[in-house]
Amino acid sequence: MSGRTQNVGAKPVVGEKAVEGPRPKLTGRAGALLVAVALLGLLGVSPVRAYFDQRAEVAELERQAQVLEHTNAKLRVDITKLHDPATLERLARRCLGMVNAGRVAIVTAADADGSAPFDC
Repeated sequence: MSGRTQNVGAKPVVGEKAVEGPRPKLTGRAGALLVAVALLGLLGVSPVRAYFDQRAEVAELERQAQVLEHTNAKLRVDITKLHDPATLERLARRCLGMVNAGRVAIVTAADADGSAPFDC
């Protein structure tokens, strides 16, 4: 043992704080940190929600774009068919009631609901 003795139970030296009773479970620094983290969490909810809303909107717009591309492809096929003279003649006869010169046109009555007998 050395020549110094330890003072057990002695009063603290000047500059040291006396510990009285149990320590608080939440210090001021920890409380401030907790408030800061909670504030950042609350402020971060809105941008995260907006991010997920925008992702859902982008997915919906991509789905709509695919549907429109499919519809456009069908319409391009229809346009190609309309450039065929035989198709034009068939549509002119069915939908417009046209006939070749010297022929007699026989017209059927429309359905009870007023629609044409053919899909024109």
